[in-house]
Amino acid sequence: TPFDPYQVNFHYTEANAWQYRFFAPHAIPELMELMGGKKEFETELDKLFNAPTQTTGREQADITGLIGQYAHGNEPSHHIVYLYAFSDTPKVGQQYIHKIIHDFHNNTPDGMIGNDDCGQMSAWYILSTLGFYPVNPANGEFVLGAPQVQKAVLHLQNDKTFSIRAKNISDQNIYQENPKLNQTMLTRPFITFPEIKAGGTLDFIMSKN
Repeated sequence: TPFDPYQVNFHYTEANAWQYRFFAPHAIPELMELMGGKKEFETELDKLFNAPTQTTGREQADITGLIGQYAHGNEPSHHIVYLYAFSDTPKVGQQYIHKIIHDFHNNTPDGMIGNDDCGQMSAWYILSTLGFYPVNPANGEFVLGAPQVQKAVLHLQNDKTFSIRAKNISDQNIYQENPKLNQTMLTRPFITFPEIKAGGTLDFIMSKN
């Protein structure tokens, strides 16, 4: 006491209380319930991204790429933009995904924010560019975001292919809607690893609002 959620200290690994507040990737429904429900969960996400960018406490070089208290330069934050997919405003998360990819990654020797520990920064970029990310890496689900390429083809080890297509994508059309897996409309905000492994096509329609 007094508690300071902006403080970087040894109670949290390379982050602060703001960032670790959302670090329950294995239990998102339970986390949402603890925060009061879907609407309250969304409000708390908004608070994170709109908080002042300053931190207090000890110096931690990996805490970079700040949007509010979301720190893209280090792993504990990487799943957070995808939590909007479980709210009533998934396009807010898609807007942040577009911003992070275009503001914090570029084709230069110093073109990636933060510390690429074991390739995590690169993996986030590649997966997010394709349009999905494993919020919980242990449950085989890839939460949908917003693709950044018109088309990509994954050549799988079982000799099958999985294609991602983004119709109408442009610098203005950054939001996805009506995603279809093998021509069937998805009613959930994720696809699964077995679905990818089986091969097929994931289609997005991109729009500007």
